[in-house]
Order: sequence, then C-alpha cells, then structure tokens
Amino acid sequence: MDDHETPLLSKDLSSSSSSSSSSSVVVSSLKWILKVVMSVIFVTWVVFLMMYPGSLGDQILTNWRAISSNTLFGLTGSMFLIFSGPILVIAILASLYLIISGEETVFTKKKISKFPRFRLWTFPVLVDGPFGVVSAAEFLGIMVFSVFFLWSIYAYTLRNLDLLERFHVLPKNRSILLLEVTGLRLGMIGLLCMVFLFLPISRGSILLRLIDIPFEHATRYHVWLGHITMAFFSLHGLCYVVGWIIQGQLLELIFSWNAIGIAILPGVISLVAGLLMWVTSLHTVRKNYFELFFYTHQLYIVFIVFLALHVGDYMFSIVAGGIFLFILDRFLRFCQSRRTVDVISAKSLPCGTLELVLSKPPNMRYNALSFIFLQVRELSWLQWHPFSVSSSPLDGNHHVAVLIKVLGGWTAKLRDQLSNLYEAENQDQLISPQSYPKITTCVEGPYGHESPYHLAYENLVLVAGGIGITPFFAILSDILHRKRDGKACLPSKVLVVWAIKNSDELSLLSAIDIPSICPFFSKKLNLEIHIYVTRQSEPRLEDGMVHKVVHPSVKLPRTNGCSMSVLVGTGDNIWSGLYLIISTIGFISMITLLDIFYIKRYNITTWWYKGLLFVGCMVASVLIFGGLVVVFWHRWGKQTGEVEANGNDKVDLNGEETHNPSAAELKGLAIEEDVQSYTTVRYGTRPNFREIFESLNGKWGSVDVGVIVCGPATLQTTVAKEIRSHSIWRSANHPLFHFNSHSFDL
Repeated sequence: MDDHETPLLSKDLSSSSSSSSSSSVVVSSLKWILKVVMSVIFVTWVVFLMMYPGSLGDQILTNWRAISSNTLFGLTGSMFLIFSGPILVIAILASLYLIISGEETVFTKKKISKFPRFRLWTFPVLVDGPFGVVSAAEFLGIMVFSVFFLWSIYAYTLRNLDLLERFHVLPKNRSILLLEVTGLRLGMIGLLCMVFLFLPISRGSILLRLIDIPFEHATRYHVWLGHITMAFFSLHGLCYVVGWIIQGQLLELIFSWNAIGIAILPGVISLVAGLLMWVTSLHTVRKNYFELFFYTHQLYIVFIVFLALHVGDYMFSIVAGGIFLFILDRFLRFCQSRRTVDVISAKSLPCGTLELVLSKPPNMRYNALSFIFLQVRELSWLQWHPFSVSSSPLDGNHHVAVLIKVLGGWTAKLRDQLSNLYEAENQDQLISPQSYPKITTCVEGPYGHESPYHLAYENLVLVAGGIGITPFFAILSDILHRKRDGKACLPSKVLVVWAIKNSDELSLLSAIDIPSICPFFSKKLNLEIHIYVTRQSEPRLEDGMVHKVVHPSVKLPRTNGCSMSVLVGTGDNIWSGLYLIISTIGFISMITLLDIFYIKRYNITTWWYKGLLFVGCMVASVLIFGGLVVVFWHRWGKQTGEVEANGNDKVDLNGEETHNPSAAELKGLAIEEDVQSYTTVRYGTRPNFREIFESLNGKWGSVDVGVIVCGPATLQTTVAKEIRSHSIWRSANHPLFHFNSHSFDL
C-alpha cells in the first residue's frame, strides 16, 4: 500500500485477524489476475476489429477460418468465436471478478499532491458541442472510433480499387460495380459499429458494473453508436439503390429474397425499422414526443430479426455477442417487472412533487445515486418512467422512496390519482373496496453505480438544479447514517449548491430530516446548503415555515402485491454470474447440437433460414437455461428475504424501520439542531461557481474533492467549464475533481 494512503476501516474490520489478512491477499491477487486477463482479451479483440478492414486483418480472419472451421463449431462458429466470443469471455470473467470482490467497505484517503490531478473517467475535457460534457476517457474513445472510421474507409477504398483492377469490367458497368462494392464495405463498417451498440443499453450489464458506469450515463454511448451505425447502414442501402436504379432493376431486386446469399427484402425491412428508430430518437423528437420515441424504439426486435434474415448466420455472428448480452438483460428485467409492488405510503408536497414509498425485500442491495423505472398500471400498462431514489440503503431494510415532480401528462395523472386516494381516505369511502381508488405499481431496478463512490472523497460538492436535489437526499442520508453508526465513510465536509426557480420548491427539504438521522450531526459533518432562488427577488412571508409544512399523505392498503423483486443488475453477484454463465453455455451447446444434428444432417444451405435458427437459439437458451436460473434465484430471494424479515428490524405503518435511540441520541433530539442553521437562501441570483470554487480553496485547502452534478445539461456544462478552467486550476490546490452527471431526459 502507498505510504501516503491511510485506510479508513469500519469497526468490525479493524479487529480482523491475520487469517483474514492472508485471505485478503489471495483475493487481491485473483482480482489482479482477472483484471490483466480481461484487459489483454479486450485490447486484442479491439485491435483485431480495427485491423479487420485492412488486408492484414482479412488475412488473419482467413487463417483463423482455415484452422477453426473444420472443428465442432463449423464456419459460423469460427466467426462467432473471433468476433463475439471475446466479449462473452470478458463478461464471464467480470462476473467472477464481482463475486470475488464482494461488498468492499474500505475507503482510502488519497495522497495529497502539490499539483492538480484528474481522472480519465471523470475530468471534463469537452463541455460545448454535440456530445455535451465529455470526460477525458470519453474523448479518447471518440478519437479511437474516429480514427477507426477514417482508417476503415481508406482501407476499404484501396481494396475496392484493387478489386476493380483484378476484374476487367466494361466502363459502363464499372460505376455500378463500384457502388455495390462500396455499399458492401459500408455495411460491414456498420456491423463492426453494431458490435458495441447493445452493450451500453443493458441496464444491469455485468460489463457496466465492472467498470462502474451506471446505465443512465452509458446510454449516451448507445446514442452516439446508434447515430454512427445507422449512418453507415443508410449509406450502405443508398449505394445499392442508386446502382439498381442505374441498372433499371430497382423493383425487381429490392423485393428479392434469395435462398443462397444475401436476402435483400429482409434487409430493406430491417433498414426501414432502423430508420424509424433513428429519426424518432433525435433530441427534438424525443424531448417533445417521448411516447412516440418509446413505442417506435420497440422496433428493435424487427431490426434484429430481419438483419439476421438479411445476412444469414455467418455474418450475424459478428454482432451476436452484444445482442445476446442484451437479451439476457431484457429477459431478467421482464421477469422482475412482472411483480406487483406494494406502495406503502404516498405524499404530495406543496411544490407539486410527489413522494412514493415502495416496499422492498431486506436482502436487496443498492447504492445512493440509484434510480428505478416505475410503471403505474392505473395510468398505463406500457409506460415506464425513471426516477432517482431519494432514500439511502441505510434508511431502512423494507422500503425505497422516490420523489416525482409533476411535469407532464403521466405525472399529472399520478397526482390526480393520489388526490382521489386522499379524498377517499378522508371521506371514509372504504365500504366498497372495489370502488376504492388504488395504485398498482411495477418496478425495474434499482440501477446505479456498483460501488458507493460518493463515500470515497473527504469533501463533496453536490450541485443540483430543481428536482435534481433528489439523489442528494440519498447521499446525505447515507453519510449521516454511517457517521452515526461508525461505519466506513470518508466525507467530512459537504457543500450542497441548489438552484431552484421558485421558493415553493424549498419544501423538498422536508423529505430528509437530518437531525433525527444523526443527532448533533454538526460535530461529525461540516454541512452547508446554499440555495439560489432565481426567479424571486425576495422571500415570501411563508418561506420561513417551509420545513414545518404538513403535507397531505395517505397510507395505502396492502394489495395482492409484494415487495420489489431481487432480480436486479446490482443484486446478488453469485446468482447474476450463474445466470450469465449457464445461459452462455446453453447457447453455445444449442448452436453446436443444431449444427450437427439438423443443419449438417439435412444439408440446410438457406442463408436466411440459418440466420433465423441462430436468433431462435439465442432466445431459446435465455428462456430455457436462464429461466431455470431465474426460478431458483427467485426462490432463494424469497427465502432469504423471509429470514431477514424475521430478524430484529421492526417496521412501522409507514414502512420505515423503527430505531431505538440511545440516551445520547434522545438528548440530542431534545435540543435538535435547527435545520436553517446550515442553510443559506439567496434570492434573485444564480450560483457563481467560479466564486464558489475559489472560496472552497480558501476554506478547505489542499484536500481531495468530489464534484457531483445532478440537473439539466446547461448546469452540467457550467460546472464543467469552471472545473476545467485554467484560472481555477492555478488558484486551487485541490488534487482531484470527480465529475459525474446524473440526470434524465424525460
């Protein structure tokens, strides 16, 4: 360990024996070995993909096919092993890595440096432009892909010209052949981009958990890759269409469905489905017509199936790895979201924000800054909306709370439904349960970071805009619980900068009762909350009472539902690993048996049919083998949940665990610290982040700082500019800034 690093251990770890130290060395060694192996496989795989468009890459593939095509897996299997096999092997090793890692509770203080440092994954390099706020690592990735595209176009152009020189083609047919060959090459580049397309969109992906990138942040990578992939596929189709028009055979060829070779009509159907998804996913359409974007995006099933029919199993195996991992994740999400989840209580705040408290099993694991997807069946059976979790994992073992701001039609209907519930409760309309209004919910998640990175910084700057304050309640609650209970937790200073439009939103602060969580918290945590009310020049008369407002709330009757399912991406590592490994083995086995006992035995040569069989094996392996694991996983979760529920935790009517405070805590509650003592409200102004960061340099000195931004893109850009600002770096001694965006585009 670095001499400059001091481990901060929880009390139970400080008394560990020497045997646990030796086992820790073994675990660290295994993790290091797995990291090295995964890195080598990934780098080798990416280098091969980048080399493939050139002559050397083509020669490597030719040699590989000559070696492996005569084996048990055949020609399609050889393509699958070299293009899709590496990412599946990495995913399996990643699951083993997460199982070995377990739940780490050790945080280390960073080495204090005289010079500023930054992390590749978090330091903002680009803040303006089409990509939004881009970190150093993301910028490197963009540069690598840009070089790959330029190199691919250059390499394929040389190969096309060489191909034309080899075949003596009449001048009138030369342009047609060049168009078709160019279209073929562009389609191949699109397939190579599609290798990565489905990896970021898997919400509970093992790979995202390995590199600790939450789904809501990785979604932007799917958007970038989607634009590039569809651009190449569109050019691919355009080249062929122009060539067919020149030949005068457009209608004849565009509706052809060949048994041997490429089937054109399925490719047209796949391209049309892709174009519809692409157009409706543009920012303007997605922002103003979200439901149109959501429903149209379900055409991905048509896009994938008809792509397999278009290119056959041989070429489809290039992109099969990422699609298979996506199908695994989608099936798990489907199984989890079928459960009806109890809403324990609901509350409506004066600012128009709703609070729902949902039932969860005690063995469900998640971190602060997580979010869930919520469906309310009384409003829609198809719509799912993401919301940040406002409660800490330490707030209670049996509930999860979310804050929902009323912004659109769906949230307005939810508010009206809660109003009907409140009126029915007050009017004692419980005589006929059938006529009593209710809320039936289904939940996906929680999703989020694999590790609680917000606990790894001595100082935190939390910047929020509007409802973006919600996840910070979970962070503050998490820190305060750990401070109170003496658990591992580095943060000692926390600054919250919150920009709101009107003072009505101040009532959101009542969602967290800081003094009751940690009495005398100011002795354990230096907390400051700076609130900027931008559209009011002075406070209203009632603003001083915002923390004492009584909100209309309703306790909902228990339905036939239950708590949330434990089948989540950040759930049990062992079961999620078994789900991945067994499904993958089942898929490879089914493909092998199908090839031996059906395709070869009956001499099946139709390309599109073999592509359909390939997709069918992918889906069947997930349903059969993955479904078997899910059944046992569900039973295990139910049994362990019942065991933990019968423990010492008691649940009150609101679904929150009761806490028996000590004498010191009771004394602290008696002289509870005023919530306004650490809150400063400024009216008619916006936060000046340059002044804020410079003042922190004077107050905090040379310490490590984590900056987390939750809010609209403009707020993220503003903060990122100041973090990246040269003047700030020259005047500040902070060695480390952690930038992470956590917002939703609804």
